[in-house]
Amino acid sequence: MLKLMFMLLFLIPVSFTLKGWWMIQNMMYLMGMLFIFMCVLEGNSYMSYFWGCDVISYGLILLSFWICALMLTASVSVNRFRFSSDLFLMMVLLLMFMLYCTFSSLSLFSFYVFFEGSLIPTFLLILGWGYQPERLQAGVYLLFYTLFASLPLLLGLFYLYYKSGSLSFYYEGGLSVLNFYVYLALIFGFLVKMPMFLVHLWLPKAHVEAPVSGSMILAGVLLKLGGYGLLRVYKYLILSGLKFNVMWISISLIGGVLVSLICLRQVDMKSLIAYSSVAHMGVVLSGLMTMTYWGFCSAFMLMIAHGLCSSGLFCLANIVYERLGSRSLMIAKGLMNFMPSMAMWWFLLCSCNMAAPPSLNLLGEIGLLNCIVSWTWVTMFMLMLLSFFSAAYSLYLYSLSQHGQVYSGLYSSSSGYLREYLLLFLHWLPLNLLIIKSEVFMLWM
Repeated sequence: MLKLMFMLLFLIPVSFTLKGWWMIQNMMYLMGMLFIFMCVLEGNSYMSYFWGCDVISYGLILLSFWICALMLTASVSVNRFRFSSDLFLMMVLLLMFMLYCTFSSLSLFSFYVFFEGSLIPTFLLILGWGYQPERLQAGVYLLFYTLFASLPLLLGLFYLYYKSGSLSFYYEGGLSVLNFYVYLALIFGFLVKMPMFLVHLWLPKAHVEAPVSGSMILAGVLLKLGGYGLLRVYKYLILSGLKFNVMWISISLIGGVLVSLICLRQVDMKSLIAYSSVAHMGVVLSGLMTMTYWGFCSAFMLMIAHGLCSSGLFCLANIVYERLGSRSLMIAKGLMNFMPSMAMWWFLLCSCNMAAPPSLNLLGEIGLLNCIVSWTWVTMFMLMLLSFFSAAYSLYLYSLSQHGQVYSGLYSSSSGYLREYLLLFLHWLPLNLLIIKSEVFMLWM
């Protein structure tokens, strides 16, 4: 695990050289490819004293490399206008380093340190390269929501260490906590990071104010930190989970339906995609909370799928923003006449967002529906509404942006660069190819 870590650290000085941007972008893709060859199919591999990798870590580290490489491809305007591009590269590399360490930690304490550390580069990305003056408020929201929930998590980890004498993921001490306060302390930080409905207000703000790279990494990887943390911490919470989880499942499912209704009222593209993330993560959270084998596997699958799909949609929204100077669906109409070849990518990614075959979203959602309904059939009504509205807001986004009359204030545009088509293709291809090798997602436990 250390070889890629050192590679990332030694790339940081390169970001201050003359042609550093292209060098680092190519090296990020290279590291992604190298990591694919370090395949992990079962058990724990590449184990050392502090770092290691199993299938969940492997999938999420690979997703992080992929999204970070695509972030640089999407943010070429930062390089073109020399908008502190060296510092931007440094932030992306630091963020990638933090994520790499978070997912490959073998101890809950080092996981916690890097989990919190990933907040700093994200905060600086939003503050430094965001678009509107409200980015300051969005950054403060992000910081305070996450920190408010994270201090109890630290105390909960100290309590676990006091009781079991070890915080290693693979320590089989058989400790199971049946204390509501410890249970709440251990999962609340992850619920805010997911984010669960009721503590989700930082997410739409952060997304709308973040630059495209910030939105991509937020939707692609940082929301998955919450799900990963829950997967890791649940072995201590089996007894209390069976007792208290019903509360979170009901909040998530009802919240998912309400957020889907909010999506149908949005006029800002980025805001709509951000709220749809909250709805999808509600289903993931419900699946995790059932604490069944199907729930864990399908939640992991939908996390990977949502990371690619949501990130691709943010790229599309940014492409429109670069052309029109606005993300409003009132202005961005009739894009099919305006950028005809982009309409296909809008269609492909919107259909993935509503879990159309053959995307990985479909497989994940089928598994989650299966496990949540088998947990109790009462959830079926909310799941029906969630699936229906998921299709409704995806179609709303597609039809409102692609059809209609072109806004008369627009006078010229370029249809799309090769870089943008490549960027969207690299989001869409793994999303639809991974379903062919889907047993990896189901056989890791």
